[in-house]
Amino acid sequence: MARAPLLQLSGLSLTFGGNPVFDGVDLVVQPGERIALVGRNGSGKSTLMKVMAGLVEADAGVRTVPPGVSVGYMEQEPDLSAFATLGDFAAAGLPEGEGYRVAVAAEGLKFDPATPVGAASGGERRRAALARLLAEAPDLMLLDEPTNHLDIEAIRWLEDQLRDTRAAFVVISHDRAFLRTLTKATLWIDRGEVRRSDRGFDGFEDWRETVWAEEDLARHKLDRKIKAEAKWAVEGISARRKRNQGRVRALQAMRAERAALIRRQGTADMALESGQVSGRLVIEAKGISKAFGDKVILRPFDLTVLRGDRVAFVGPNGVGKTTLLKMLTGEVAPDAGTIRHGTNLQIAVFDQARATLDLSMTLWDGLVNDPDMAVSGRADQVMVRGTPRHVVAYLKDFLFDEAQARAPIGSLSGGERARLLLARIMAKPSNVLVLDEPTNDLDVETLDLLQDVLGEYDGTVLLVSHDRDFIDRVATTTVAMEGDGRATVYAGGWSDYQAQRGGDAPERAAPKPVAKPVAAPEEKVKKAPQGLTFTERHRLDALPAVIEKLEAEIGKLTDFLSDPELFRKAPDKFRRASEGLAERQAALAAAEEEWLTLEERASA
Repeated sequence: MARAPLLQLSGLSLTFGGNPVFDGVDLVVQPGERIALVGRNGSGKSTLMKVMAGLVEADAGVRTVPPGVSVGYMEQEPDLSAFATLGDFAAAGLPEGEGYRVAVAAEGLKFDPATPVGAASGGERRRAALARLLAEAPDLMLLDEPTNHLDIEAIRWLEDQLRDTRAAFVVISHDRAFLRTLTKATLWIDRGEVRRSDRGFDGFEDWRETVWAEEDLARHKLDRKIKAEAKWAVEGISARRKRNQGRVRALQAMRAERAALIRRQGTADMALESGQVSGRLVIEAKGISKAFGDKVILRPFDLTVLRGDRVAFVGPNGVGKTTLLKMLTGEVAPDAGTIRHGTNLQIAVFDQARATLDLSMTLWDGLVNDPDMAVSGRADQVMVRGTPRHVVAYLKDFLFDEAQARAPIGSLSGGERARLLLARIMAKPSNVLVLDEPTNDLDVETLDLLQDVLGEYDGTVLLVSHDRDFIDRVATTTVAMEGDGRATVYAGGWSDYQAQRGGDAPERAAPKPVAKPVAAPEEKVKKAPQGLTFTERHRLDALPAVIEKLEAEIGKLTDFLSDPELFRKAPDKFRRASEGLAERQAALAAAEEEWLTLEERASA
């Protein structure tokens, strides 16, 4: 028997500032579905997700969520002002005794729930929002860029959670590997239309190219038909005084149809120009080390970087990847060892914090006031790889329109800020590119283009990224920082690193934040026996109550379904009760198995 959908959008339309975001959207999300939501930056993905969450009201159409269905949304910029700690925020709304869920999520996502809200970084706030969603365990999860600010270990943990969940989810992400692993269907927003494919992201690019090829063929046929009909109309004037008015009206209709076709957004016109050729040796590090107080960042380490190398630095957040980059480029001095630079180095830096962008400036001023791009005596031009360009024309190369040129940088989305930063560093000749998390917020098409540009770049690339697919596509060498100051050099990209490491590269040596319980002040925390973590100990203590509750619910549902007339009199109630019984029986079996496993470990 078919199950009712969790969410349905019918005839949905939305306009911002007079421009349609999407029009006539019909969308259904069924129980258990795993959907990728993809589209260009600015196409309306996040807006559509907020409509699905009920946070944005559409201009027209209907959003339907059946009674009893819960929908959870991971906020990009959550408001934590009413909470003292990240844990308080993440646990808000959970039933009493369920706080352990936050501790589990915090351990996997690697943040400390006891962190005061005022001291939390943007990345920690986003992880707390993700932990809150996972702890709530709604029937439908809406995840907007959940992998941003997560290291590869945390991304894998999240993959495991989503792979094992019974909930449905819709996810926006730039991480190809993440989407390929998890999704079974794809929603594609393209020029205001939402298309659906019942294949996961793995088949998206082939599907997209097929759709575009069909569009191009249809446009070509329409152009040829218009040309033929227009020729007939002109020749008909001299051949006869009275023309076939129906045919003329058909020509006018075809021209109107052609004018109404929305052109696909192009790709950014990215290009890199190598400056003067560097020496063959770019960087030579011998025995370098670094520590901040008692925290060892790097033990004695050697690395030689030659011209044309693409070196990726991977490892958990906080392990010291950015610090190592800064040591190699001379921004930070090592405590010991030596670093030698080759000749004629011209270094361009893309920083993950976007710290070089003044958010109060307009895009126009941000470019023309850059000392490396300024054109003497001209306030409307920028120097782009040695040639003056009008500032608006150059911004259009990176998909910004004229109206945005006078908008503040702070009003841009994450993907737009990344494009602006790429526009700045690509205007300058360089022979060494330092890219610290360049893939965050960029759409798939821009990532493809960036990969191609780096492939044709004559210089050297130093890259920090948690995007496994991007590392595989770009890197020729991988430096794995595995915690406790250890760093190892491997040939190739991420997959090569895993293979050389002997399979699944663990990246588990970095110290984890302490996952403190979310509990009332008077609650006493039991000391965990050897062999169990605090989270496991708490879960073991909570499981008997969980099992008892499930058994009681199973008993009630069994009694309810024992009525022989129920199916005939109330088939919908019979269906819902049957599904609920099956779910609780499966949950009971899983809880009992989990209790046995933890009890055995606790007794060992």
